[in-house]
Amino acid sequence: MTCFCLKKILKLRDVFQFRPSANSGVLPASMVLPLLGLALRGRCIAVGNVYMERFAMVITVIGMILALFLSLIALGITRPVPTNTCVIAGIAGSAILYTVKQTLTVSEVIEVLEVLLIFVYLSLILLYLLPRCFTPGEALLILSGISFIINQLIKRSLASSGNANADPLPYFLPVAVLGLVLLGIFFALLFVFMEPETWSASLFFHTMTAVLGLGLLVPWLSLLTQHHPITWLMHFVTETNTRLWLIGFWAALLLLAVAVVMYQNSHRSAGSKKHQASTSVRKYFHLLTVLTFAPGLAIDRPLLHLAAVGCLSVFLLLEFVRYFRIRPLGAPLRCLLTLFLDERDSGPLILTHIYLLLGVALPVWLTPASCTPNGGLGGAGGLVPYAGVLAVGVGDTVASVFGSTVGEIRWPGTKKTFEGTATSVFAQIIAVVVFLIADSSINLNASYSWVVGSITMVAMLEAYTSQIDNLLLPLYLYILLLL
Repeated sequence: MTCFCLKKILKLRDVFQFRPSANSGVLPASMVLPLLGLALRGRCIAVGNVYMERFAMVITVIGMILALFLSLIALGITRPVPTNTCVIAGIAGSAILYTVKQTLTVSEVIEVLEVLLIFVYLSLILLYLLPRCFTPGEALLILSGISFIINQLIKRSLASSGNANADPLPYFLPVAVLGLVLLGIFFALLFVFMEPETWSASLFFHTMTAVLGLGLLVPWLSLLTQHHPITWLMHFVTETNTRLWLIGFWAALLLLAVAVVMYQNSHRSAGSKKHQASTSVRKYFHLLTVLTFAPGLAIDRPLLHLAAVGCLSVFLLLEFVRYFRIRPLGAPLRCLLTLFLDERDSGPLILTHIYLLLGVALPVWLTPASCTPNGGLGGAGGLVPYAGVLAVGVGDTVASVFGSTVGEIRWPGTKKTFEGTATSVFAQIIAVVVFLIADSSINLNASYSWVVGSITMVAMLEAYTSQIDNLLLPLYLYILLLL
């Protein structure tokens, strides 16, 4: 029996290949969902929303369960063995037993098990199809988020046929995520038996994408919201002139981003094919992200929410086209995006730009509308939607640029510098002041010291983490500001 189990573990180690040159990352990643649930629970208790309070507790337990599950997988198949995984497995297991016994109803326990089941199947499929794309911690964050979204979408679809008075906006993200996951898995399996670079395969890809979008996702949205999505979108976008101006501004930034990509590639064509964009050049896109999200947060957050969903869908579709070499854009995209490869893009997918979008968009999507008072979140909570812009758009950018150019004093055991971290904190404080001036809904009251302390703690996390900081830092700053 022991030999059989050993063979199974060795086989899993050969199948599941995590990203090299990084630690497991289970410790910081496993704390995100439990801490997020506890922070949301506190806000929901403050406004007296009992349903959301229970929902937040379910999020906490789901985070513990998933952390335990992936910890055990990482313990069995990751070499060298991540020592913090053993600690997390024990802590999570004990906390799960206590929490489930004391607080959850039978229906809530069933919901936790449903998410775990989806997580298990997604882990088996995606970690097999996408070797070396994630560390165990990154896989935990991404797959737990997808599993939770899919479970909530299925529950809402089965609960009722929709509410005509409900806001359709929150439904776009889960439907888009599920559609893109199904599309990616379907073609990953199909192209095992079919040559993807032919025109016939490319035509089939485009046809099936249109069929999935127009034949499944649009009717599904109509069922959930009791509105036709395309008609609703047209009305939503043209509702005010401000939205049209904002979309025009974003379109100009998009053209600027394309111009930067083309300019950098023209330099590579003229010189060496091995030329790679510098850190400073890659941070241009962080700056463009700040210019995109900051006006949207101050002027029209619902439009920004929807635009971020659309942008995520486009990014993932283009990555499918690049990965599968779908004609006519597959080959050019491979050439253009290779220039901006990060050292963490060691797998078949290029994900850093998608992580950047997720990092700044997640605080917008996660802002708890049902647990928010009419006047908005008070104190440091007013900065919650700006967590991604602060941590990634401003902090990470400044730390990287200044650390790589003028940094000399390194933090022990890392390549990051004290100068980069210090300038990162200072730049984020300046950004907070700008946001206070531009957005009248933010009222920090007496929470300035907590804001500065939260920014400093996240900056220290950036200095010591080898995970995808675009994804991890905004979530921790979001949690700290929400407390």
